[in-house]
Amino acid sequence: MPTQAPAPLRKESPLAAILDATNRVILGKDGEIRMALACLLARGHLLIEDLPGVGKTTLAHTLAAVLGMRFSRIQFTSDMLPADIIGISIFERERSSFRFIPGPIFAHVVLADEINRATPKTQSALLEAMEEHQVTSEGETRPMPDPFFVIATQNPSHHIGAYPLPESQLDRFMMRIALGYPDHAAERALLEGGGRRESAASVSACLAPGMLAQLQSQAAAVHVAPALLDYVQALLAATRDEPRFVHGLSPRAALALLAAARAWAFIDGRAMVLPEDVQTVLPAIARHRLRLAQTGSGASADDIADLVRHTPVP
Repeated sequence: MPTQAPAPLRKESPLAAILDATNRVILGKDGEIRMALACLLARGHLLIEDLPGVGKTTLAHTLAAVLGMRFSRIQFTSDMLPADIIGISIFERERSSFRFIPGPIFAHVVLADEINRATPKTQSALLEAMEEHQVTSEGETRPMPDPFFVIATQNPSHHIGAYPLPESQLDRFMMRIALGYPDHAAERALLEGGGRRESAASVSACLAPGMLAQLQSQAAAVHVAPALLDYVQALLAATRDEPRFVHGLSPRAALALLAAARAWAFIDGRAMVLPEDVQTVLPAIARHRLRLAQTGSGASADDIADLVRHTPVP
């Protein structure tokens, strides 16, 4: 399904500065970068599924740097335990009490690298943090930083040592995207300029403290007309009535679709959501939530395109 051509941003816009800085590191992926930024503005979490070496980790590093947020990276492995993510309590003899040592999840941007290499028990340690913005350890609840954004990467499920993410975990991710191979021009620039990991380390913050929360509020305030809500509900009904899917999109997915469409319109500099915004973000919202009845695999881009084709715009 073709991606809607983005409108040019004003040069003085902070979003333009973010996109420009990120595009200088991640070459030839403007659409995917905009989708990741829309996910963040919509207060969601992002899952990037692709082959190793296409820039998933570099994208997470770069976004954290340009947004000026505290960054933490968790390398998931098969022997990792939930306490390695959340943290542990240690007993201090001097005080005769326990002291909690926060785990790497307590950061603004958390990169869960190769999340599907960990066991389901460890994967589930992220569930409460992603959904409730808090973690509970040893009977005590601790809030997450605000903002809190999880970017998880996973290798294709057919790779050795990968555990498929359960549906409950997948549903916590607002969007799932893939970066794919760079085009010819971007790959040539990469080959001539060397790796981009060093470039990501040298990126400067484009936002002042507190500005991200302001941008998120502005994105959430983008106008949605009643006719646009009719269109969203028609798409939801189409997924639920379509026999090729095991089940349709949930109300949570509907809210995610609307929030992402608002964020996409906001990035384009518009004050209202268009049907094209919904169509653009729909694949990233729906493909990891819809499963095919015949194969049990996730919906393809063609499945979503067919859904859009057969759902008239009011």
